[in-house]
Amino acid sequence: MPGPTDQIRETVRDQYAAAARAATEGQGGCCGPEAVSCSPADATGVFGATLYDEATRVEAPEAAVNASLGCGVPTAVADLSDGEVVLDLGSGAGADVLISARRVAPSGHAIGLDMTDEMLELARANAADAGVGNAEFIKGYLEEMPLADASVDVVISNCVINLSADKPRVIAEAARVLRPGGRFAVSDVIADPDMDQVTKDSMAAWTGCVAGALTEGEFRHVLSDAGFDDVEIEQTHRVHEHAASAIIRARKPSGENCCPPESLADCCEPAAKDECCALPAAADLPPERCDCPD
Repeated sequence: MPGPTDQIRETVRDQYAAAARAATEGQGGCCGPEAVSCSPADATGVFGATLYDEATRVEAPEAAVNASLGCGVPTAVADLSDGEVVLDLGSGAGADVLISARRVAPSGHAIGLDMTDEMLELARANAADAGVGNAEFIKGYLEEMPLADASVDVVISNCVINLSADKPRVIAEAARVLRPGGRFAVSDVIADPDMDQVTKDSMAAWTGCVAGALTEGEFRHVLSDAGFDDVEIEQTHRVHEHAASAIIRARKPSGENCCPPESLADCCEPAAKDECCALPAAADLPPERCDCPD
């Protein structure tokens, strides 16, 4: 029998598949008759394409931007640069991936991760339409990211982490795939501490990006538990009576003064190295070989 996590995942998948179909049929993102209703405030422009300014909109196909279901523009605060590898969690129609791909070109790479076949198909079509060759879209769950440890420089996301039933696992996975010194820069919904239980228990409010949201304090705690430093949370606008959109930024510790890059493969004991570098190491070498902690 499916558990609560599976029920939430399948409900979210169904809703976002409907949104992809609506976008493919030219009905837009949040506001199409079959699409996701992101929140009671959709008509005011607090979700979706209207959040992208004109300068940003030209970096992705109109179809990708118009299909956006996000609550912000994470690429505006991710400080992307040439050569970086960017991972977008819950990439949807691909707007933020394609914007990222242009900003990390020519030598960088952007990856979109999504669990919905319809969204992946739409995103790949949008990438082909844009002629972007340094972007890819892969299928998977945020709680079980199909990427290697320490393989990306930046993790972004646009109003998707709140949809997961296991947010600590998502944040821990983000920390795992980030390289030492890597950046976490997402837009997401932050719940007010006094959100009422009726809203919390509503599946419609969950798929609408509200009921599953963490409070600011909870988000800070989850990021800290996953090992992130330099946490910043800045609310940008209200999206619901009991919730606001926010930019959330954090950094994975760099491991400087612990494991020099030239010695990463063979210097530290696993426990010491995992703590500060999040990479495997030879078990028979003492930590003092590379200034790892005792």
